[in-house]
Parts: sequence; C-alpha cells; structure tokens
Amino acid sequence: MSDLFESKDNAENTAASNLHRPLADRLRPKNLGEVVGQDHLLGGSGILSRMIDAQTLGSMIFWGPPGTGKTTVARLLADETNWAFEQISAIFSGVADLKKCFEAARMRRSNGRATLLFVDEIHRFNRAQQDSFLPVMEDGTIILVGATTENPSFELNAALLSRSRVLTFKSHDDDSLGSLLGRAEEVEGKPLPVDEAGRAVLLRMADGDGRSVLTLAEELWRAAKADEIFGAADLQQILQRRAPIYDKSQDGHYNLISALHKAVRGSDPDAALYYLARMLDAGEAPLFLGRRLVRMASEDIGMADPQALIVANAAKDAYDYLGSPEGELALAQACVYLATAPKSNAVYVAYKAAMNSAKEHGSLPPPKHIMNAPTKLMKSEGYGEGYEYDHNAPGGFSGQDYFPESMGRQSYYQPVERGFERDISKRMQYWAKLRMERQDK
Repeated sequence: MSDLFESKDNAENTAASNLHRPLADRLRPKNLGEVVGQDHLLGGSGILSRMIDAQTLGSMIFWGPPGTGKTTVARLLADETNWAFEQISAIFSGVADLKKCFEAARMRRSNGRATLLFVDEIHRFNRAQQDSFLPVMEDGTIILVGATTENPSFELNAALLSRSRVLTFKSHDDDSLGSLLGRAEEVEGKPLPVDEAGRAVLLRMADGDGRSVLTLAEELWRAAKADEIFGAADLQQILQRRAPIYDKSQDGHYNLISALHKAVRGSDPDAALYYLARMLDAGEAPLFLGRRLVRMASEDIGMADPQALIVANAAKDAYDYLGSPEGELALAQACVYLATAPKSNAVYVAYKAAMNSAKEHGSLPPPKHIMNAPTKLMKSEGYGEGYEYDHNAPGGFSGQDYFPESMGRQSYYQPVERGFERDISKRMQYWAKLRMERQDK
C-alpha cells in the first residue's frame, strides 16, 4: 500500500514540477533525432551525423541565431558519445571558472572519460581568455563546443578558429516551427486557440526562433478563455508583439531592398530613409542593410564621391560596434549621405567591361617591358626592357602602353561630368593628350 501512495506522490510531484517548467524546456529534444530545423547538420549526410556514427568529435563553433538548438545539440552530442558535459556562459564566467573546468576535465581524462565543454556566447570572452582554451584543446583535455550569434571570423581568435570547425545553424522555417507547435499541442493535449490565419501570424512573430514560438504558444494558452479562438488581428494585442512586416526570406525582403537601392540611386533621401526604417522595423538584420549600403556606394556613386564608400563602411562598423538601437542612426546617416551624393556607375560599367575582356583574352601575357626580370635568362629574353619609370618622366607620366600587345589599348572607364569624376575626366583627357604626343615622337 505504501508503494501505491509513493507512486502517486511521485506522479503528483512530476506534474507539479512540469507545471512550473516553461513549455520550451519541457519540449527540449531527448535525442538528436528529435531536433528539427537543422537537417543539413543532423540529416543522413550531415557532418554531425557522421561524427556520431564514427563516435569521434572535434572542437566546433556553433554559429547561428537564438533559438535554433545550439545548446541542445551540444548536450545531446555528449549524451550520444557518453562524454561528460560541462556548460559555462562567457557572460558570467571568468578565468577562474575556466581553470576549474579544465582541472575537472583533466581528472576525468585520467579516469578514462572525455569532456565536452560547451561555452555559450563564446564571443564574449576576450582574446586572452580565448587563448586559454588552446592548450587543453591541443592535448585533448577537452572538446570545445562554442556557441555564438556573431560572425566567428570577426569575434574569435584566428588560433581558436584554426583548431575548430565552424558549423552554421539556420533559423527555423515555417515547416520546422510548425513541427514544434505540433509537438506542443501533443504535450498540452489540446490545439492552439488560433485560426489558420492566426497560426501563420504566430509563425511570423517567432521570426525563426524555436524557443520564441513555444513561448508565444504558451502565452496564448494562458490568455484563451474556454472555446476562444484568436484570429490574426487579435494576436498583436494578446501577445503585445508585432509580426514582421514581411518574411525576410521571401518576396517582401527583395522588394523592399530593391526599393531602398533605387531610392538611393534616384537621389531621394526621404524615400530611402523610409524604406530603411521600414526594413529595420520589420526585423531585417541591420548588418545586411549595412552591407547593401556599402554595395550602393561602389555601384551607384563610385568615383563621383569616393568618400561614399568610406562613409558606408564606417556606418556598418559603427552598427557592429554599437548594436541596436544606437547603431541604427549610423546606417541612417550613411543612407542620407549616399542618396544626396553625386551619382556615377562608371566604375561598375568599366569593371564589367574589363571582366568580359579578361574572360576573352585571359591567356595573353603582359607586354615584356612591364614584366619583372629577376633572372638573367628572363633579362636576356627582353623582360623589363624599355620600361620607363613614370616618376622620372616629365610630369610623372611616361605614356607607355600596358595592355597585352595583341589586344591594343582598350577603353573601359568613362567618368561622368558629376562630382569628383569631373576632375578625374579632366586628368584622363590630359593624359590621353600626352600619350598621343609622346607616341608621335
């Protein structure tokens, strides 16, 4: 009889503990087969699947947005290989914590057990702290799995990266988010209180974050009265969250970035600012917008205002340094600068023309007079013969021909009569005149 009461008490305790556990925690996958949204890593030919099959792991950096399963996968990798799992966060840990982890790992290793050390937000460690991992990675004391939402190329030491494999975790798509919601409905034993349109908006609100979609679902179940069904219009009020204005991977994304680019090209700073703000408000990645502004500076302004590329690149770096929302102002400043700058696509057109020539005449050698002659044989073959050092020529201009001899001179770059290119055009006309005069001599 006591066993019966004890069993009942255990069941009640489990139910009580589950009552206070967030849905996302209760639905945490128990094995790698339950992980959704990362088939490129965990599918039949995925790199992690191959590592598990071989029962061997190397140090790795998991790079991807929040809520994509980085922590869960690291824990399950340790389970699958029967390795000890240690987890620390770079936000709350320092050198002393790392030393304790390393010592514990050495002790396990001496007893024949390996350690997988998972470091969340690893990019928060400074360079010296990152260097402290190197000896214990090299001697096999730990297998490091670091997780980061930032680009590892910019945030992690080259030495650490050279000893690790970077694996990219992708944002969840609608299918994988829908699968998570399906599991949640099974666990809760009831459907979500939303209609079809509301479900679609819920997926958009999650914005590719699996943890977020489960948290939102939990909030809906708490808010719903008996037999109440929420539509798309209700969700913003109930959840106090806006759905992104467009799906960043679909047509809305491309339509708005096209509108921003054309507004800048069309010298309309007001329209350009409107589309920039609209995309930021929709949840577009600010550094994506920063990269696009850099592209616009080269493609549509170019040498008409060479400062535009510097301004755009500085804005991208400023956002990377400041983050949101402070860094958004730098992007806005660059957007206005580009829209109000003189425009020229002369470099863009010239580059395309030069690329076509390179493909057509790519096997032609340069003329011998501009080729180096580091050996006596090459010098005897005429390499470097007849080359004129421009700084010693009158006006610092020799007027020599630098194209392959069988091509003859080509003309790709045609500066426009706007901005700084007006001055460049005058220089080129002057050099063309000197070239003609010196070739006639």
